[in-house]
Amino acid sequence: MDANLLHISYEGDVLEDPAREPGDPMWLWTVSPEAAPDKATYIELEYEKGPDIVAIDGNKLSPRAVLEQLNKIAGANGIGRADIVENRYVGMKSRGCYETPGGTVMLKAHRAIESITMDRELAHLKDDLMPRYASLVYNGYWWSPERMATQALVDNSQEYVNGKVRLKLYKGNVIVVGRESDQSLFDEDIATFEDELVPTIRPMRRALSN
Repeated sequence: MDANLLHISYEGDVLEDPAREPGDPMWLWTVSPEAAPDKATYIELEYEKGPDIVAIDGNKLSPRAVLEQLNKIAGANGIGRADIVENRYVGMKSRGCYETPGGTVMLKAHRAIESITMDRELAHLKDDLMPRYASLVYNGYWWSPERMATQALVDNSQEYVNGKVRLKLYKGNVIVVGRESDQSLFDEDIATFEDELVPTIRPMRRALSN
């Protein structure tokens, strides 16, 4: 077992057989989804310029305090367990189990706030770079020039990623139920499916088809 603020990793023993399910006592931070509360937990996360959450339910917190609190809230709702087989840098495959309750919530919420504040093509570019960035970090190239250059692009992409995301946590699930931002690119007047725009849209469609 190896633990830090972000996650716990488990390897060896029964996990060396990829067909065997680990026993529930192995997990230290998360309850099983079956044992999670029958009532959903709602939380609101606030973002300023990117991936860093600055407040939970309106309470300003340091990055460390944010992760500690999310670990507790998400873990109590059965969120954050992962069982994966990794491709090691040396060429072997290795099975590991992980608990990342807070990190699981953070990833889902960050994607949600990006969805209304980030330009489509910039989002696609960032997504293209993320596997390469992850590989650099995983393989120990944190101080490499390519990691730093990629980081500069990612940081630039987060300039307008500000706002709030509301989540429902329920029995292992992280469900986005709302997102809002003063920098939102979502225009309800354009995106609406309501009847008031139908008279305008239909002539436009006829004109385009001619």
